[in-house]
Amino acid sequence: MPVDRRHAEPTLDEPLTTERRMPRPSMSDRLARGIRNLTFFGHRVGDVEAEARRRTVPRHWTNLFGVVTLACIVVLMVTGVLLMFFYTPSSDPTTYTGGYLPLHGATVSEAFASTMFITFDLPGGLLIRQAHHWAGLLLPAAIIMQLLTTFFTGGFRRPRRGMWVLLFLIFVTALATGWSGYALPDDLLSGTGLRITEGITLGIPVVGTWLSYLLFGGEFPGEVIEHLYPLHVAVFPALLLLLVALRGLAAWQHEPPQFPGLGRTEGNVVGDPLPVAAARAGGLFAIVTGLLVLVSAAVTVNPIWLYGPADSGSAGAGSQPDWYTGFLDGALRLVPPGWEFEWLDRTWTLAVLVPLAVVTAYLLLVAVYPFVEEWITGDHREHHLLERPRNAPTRTGIGVAAVVFYGVLWLAGSADLIATHFSLTFEGVILVLQVLVVLGPVLGFFVAHRVCLALQKKDRELLLHGYETGRIVRLPGGEYVEVHRPISEAERWRIAVPDAPRALTLRPDERGRVSVAQRLRVRLSRFFFEDRIVVGAAEPPAVKPLSHAGEARRVE
Repeated sequence: MPVDRRHAEPTLDEPLTTERRMPRPSMSDRLARGIRNLTFFGHRVGDVEAEARRRTVPRHWTNLFGVVTLACIVVLMVTGVLLMFFYTPSSDPTTYTGGYLPLHGATVSEAFASTMFITFDLPGGLLIRQAHHWAGLLLPAAIIMQLLTTFFTGGFRRPRRGMWVLLFLIFVTALATGWSGYALPDDLLSGTGLRITEGITLGIPVVGTWLSYLLFGGEFPGEVIEHLYPLHVAVFPALLLLLVALRGLAAWQHEPPQFPGLGRTEGNVVGDPLPVAAARAGGLFAIVTGLLVLVSAAVTVNPIWLYGPADSGSAGAGSQPDWYTGFLDGALRLVPPGWEFEWLDRTWTLAVLVPLAVVTAYLLLVAVYPFVEEWITGDHREHHLLERPRNAPTRTGIGVAAVVFYGVLWLAGSADLIATHFSLTFEGVILVLQVLVVLGPVLGFFVAHRVCLALQKKDRELLLHGYETGRIVRLPGGEYVEVHRPISEAERWRIAVPDAPRALTLRPDERGRVSVAQRLRVRLSRFFFEDRIVVGAAEPPAVKPLSHAGEARRVE
């Protein structure tokens, strides 16, 4: 009779056997499993990880400016936290006794004294200060490049209009953060900038005095350091991180756009898997961070020991603001003298009001441009393929005009240095810049528009005839012709325009009426589309499916 060996006792002739137990998962495995099961914004982390591995990211150099922006923000946050431990946000006077001997015994503010302590007495303090400053200078430049590439390629169209607004708000927040930190060392250069800020604030009618008292806490300089410090270290950084996080979530939801090309459509994404793209972005992140530290160790910026402490009765000759606020200073310098009048027992200073109004209108137009263009063109479709700037000549001309306007204002911020370095009269420099701020954008629009049309004509010739080879052959009938080499299918898909938009037409309502707004919209639409060269669409070639093409784009 067979014996059930599972319950039989072992004999002396049989070895004692035991069942092997499964090893207990390690703490790291249990922690990873727990993290994957966590719920974040209504989604499990494991599901998000699986989705990330499935995602595809287009490969293009314009995508790298976001990595530069992120690197600058991280350097700013890390160095800013380190500086907080040693900086004293106080305007109270004290006697300087630090390591910089030329200022020994001088009466300075505690803010200036603590900044000098960080610079000369704290090991590595100067490197931290300069890394913080250089990252603050690079951050607006990276954001501006993102704005320009997004604008000229049409990356702001549906469904990414909100991402454009978020990017613009990130830019404004970065400017506000940099300006609030510019004054914290309380040196003579920043004190001169604060004096200009006070004059602008007081020039605002009705509420100017109240705003100045609120900012400075009394008569200049008041307690401006104490008021700006919480804005710089808490309010603006928190707002910046929130906006960056919101834009990241929006980018995750809509997936990245891509340039036209072989195998690329509105319904798919062709590029590298997200882990590969993340590794490349991590390498660029490390390079940018390393370069910031290297530049900070080798190049001096904001030498406050040469400027000296702030003095309400003094101003430094040739003082310049940081580059990202230079266009605000330039707008003030271009106003002709004598622009003020009295009304309602108040003096209305147009030398302050007009630059404020012009700069505010300029920034608002930048923020709402995606909505304005959509209203003009009547195009409410979703666009996941970017446009080459030459294929939207009117938009490109508008962008160049805006860049020229900004550049003239920025150049005017250094009009005094231009006059001294090139032995010119200051009045002559201002007069030339006043003319350029009006005529420059118009000229920039015209030149950019014509260049785009010429490039469109070249693309159409390539599609129709191919490249010129320089080889002349004689036909049987005696005619001499030049042999052209056809372009490749990849090049054809890259330069062809699959969908050429058209201008709107007037359509009366059921009563046969046409509103003024509709007439204006049609005229603007004709202005936007009428002067262009239609580049033919590419025919779908019979090619094998690309192995690196992503899955179909999900329709939300």
